[in-house]
Amino acid sequence: MRVYRYVYRSDRPVRVNDVQRGLGLSSPSVAEYHIRKLLQFGLIREEQEGYVIDKVIFSNIVRFRRTSIPVQSAYVAFFAVSFIVMLTLFRPSSYSAGYFFTLLVILTGILVSLYEALKTLRSL
Repeated sequence: MRVYRYVYRSDRPVRVNDVQRGLGLSSPSVAEYHIRKLLQFGLIREEQEGYVIDKVIFSNIVRFRRTSIPVQSAYVAFFAVSFIVMLTLFRPSSYSAGYFFTLLVILTGILVSLYEALKTLRSL
């Protein structure tokens, strides 16, 4: 899985020596063994310049160039904007239990979405 993640994160095709050096493996033959396994499972493919991802197995990820962003980041942004709007534009003149409950629900949405986004990032 570490080799797959290394190839996935790379913005260019990688060679066996790149994988060996990048992951600190003991020898190029160890890197080649893992690359052959990934080829066998159809997760990567060989091109002239090296190996590239053929099948993405990470879920809930949007990739922009070299950056991987969890889909849950959109939920975090939505809830954060909602929270700010509630604190500024929809702030009542006299506070009620309903207003505080709404803020609590939105804040819970932010925290849950942020937790899920961070958990997805750690799995990369």
